Amino acid sequence: MGWELGAAGLAVGMLIATLTAPVGVSGAVFLLPVQLSVFAVPNPAVTPTNLLYNVVAGPGALLRYRRDGALTGPLVRRLVLGTLPGVVLGAVIRVFALPGPQVFRLLVAALMLPLGIWLITRTLRPVAPENRRPEPRPRTVTGLALVVGVVGGIYGIGGGSILGPILVGRGVPVAKVAPAALASTFATSLVGAATYALLALAHPGSIAPDWLLGLACGLGGLIGGYLGARLQPRLPETFLRLLLGTLATALGALYTINALR
Repeated sequence: MGWELGAAGLAVGMLIATLTAPVGVSGAVFLLPVQLSVFAVPNPAVTPTNLLYNVVAGPGALLRYRRDGALTGPLVRRLVLGTLPGVVLGAVIRVFALPGPQVFRLLVAALMLPLGIWLITRTLRPVAPENRRPEPRPRTVTGLALVVGVVGGIYGIGGGSILGPILVGRGVPVAKVAPAALASTFATSLVGAATYALLALAHPGSIAPDWLLGLACGLGGLIGGYLGARLQPRLPETFLRLLLGTLATALGALYTINALR
């Protein structure tokens, strides 16, 4: 990899993480189409490369949230315990059952587009306080995290980009969701990247991560994630909810267009 590609990966990773870290999204979900279309990372190697990005980039935002005392509380533990076994299963499914990029993109689009629209609608037209549903129960959160861990293992996104919109849409404050989602993303990405590396030893094809590109993008994400986490306390809740919904909707639309080409 030439220095030009490394510099491009650094810049892309930093820009994406700065925009997504305030709402608990690592940015890997937006890095994915860039890797496929611009950097030409082979499929399914793009998934472990994204997980590698999360591993390198994650500590930037987490360090800032830890300084603010936002990484304490049961939500972090529930999300991590639920997503860890799921990401291993998702990695196996990705390698042996979903190798095609077309199906891969359609699944992302079908999941993220309605999720983003739903969150924007709930933010612009909030439910009356007396009609609001309570925050999900602990067992529900753990079960949801397990399912999202499988999805995150398949997509290489860690799961935070899915957990964030769902939990925020259910009434959990963004300031509470963001650090917990990023913590689970980091933990599952670490396990997921290791799983893909082991699968690469026994499976033919390009399923090992692109180490150089993943590290370059991750370094940019490390810087951008810290900056984004530092910005979060200065941004209003409504803006953060709309930002999260807009990111999810844009991602779903982008993948829909790419899948239909």
